[in-house]
Amino acid sequence: MAEPVDPAAVRYARMRWNTPLSEDHAEMLLRRLDIRPGASLLDLGCGWGELLLRAVAGSDGATGVGVDTDTDALERGRLAAAERSLPDVTFVREEATAWQKPADRVICLGSSHVLGGTVPALDILGGLVRPGGRLLFGDAYWQRTPSTEAVEIFGDQTMSLPDLIEQIRVAGWRVLHFSTADQREWDDFESTWRAARQEWLLEHPDDPRADDLRDELDTQLREYVAVYRSVLGLGYFVLGR
Repeated sequence: MAEPVDPAAVRYARMRWNTPLSEDHAEMLLRRLDIRPGASLLDLGCGWGELLLRAVAGSDGATGVGVDTDTDALERGRLAAAERSLPDVTFVREEATAWQKPADRVICLGSSHVLGGTVPALDILGGLVRPGGRLLFGDAYWQRTPSTEAVEIFGDQTMSLPDLIEQIRVAGWRVLHFSTADQREWDDFESTWRAARQEWLLEHPDDPRADDLRDELDTQLREYVAVYRSVLGLGYFVLGR
């Protein structure tokens, strides 16, 4: 009998994208991004690039590049691009900080950490958006004062929404649109992040890896509900400069 698949390999299997974002919210953000015919798109920290794929599919003659270091996620993106007949979307395995080719529309959702944090990310992304272009930037913020435990999980660089918007202004960006993830989006995100591994546990309760995974998932759910639910927010900003 074949050994069950490694539960780590299915971590993202039930996720649409790796951010708290509904279908309707995503469609609105892409409209606000105002992708013009023939535009070039860049998604830094793209994961499997679902939003990038939809952006290119919905835009006449657009091309897209997704950049990430997760080999499995990139392969998932490539397979999806092939299945949807989107040859103008490519996925590149590279550190985000090494990417230097600008684009007309740039996406960076929940990936400021790979660029050194919010403040350096806003500066770096400025050099990757062509003149007259736009940036779709998603970043975490505190909805209310966090506990010490929450700060230990997410770090002391996370700021309040007013402070985040001020940092955006200081970096020279104009906020063309902003919206925030609502509670249902957060709950769905957190649930789908664990869903495939929870299913794995139900199917393989006696696997030698089951006890450790069960403890890990229980701890994660407990932290979400008790420590940062309704405390950590995610803001989505369409920016120009």
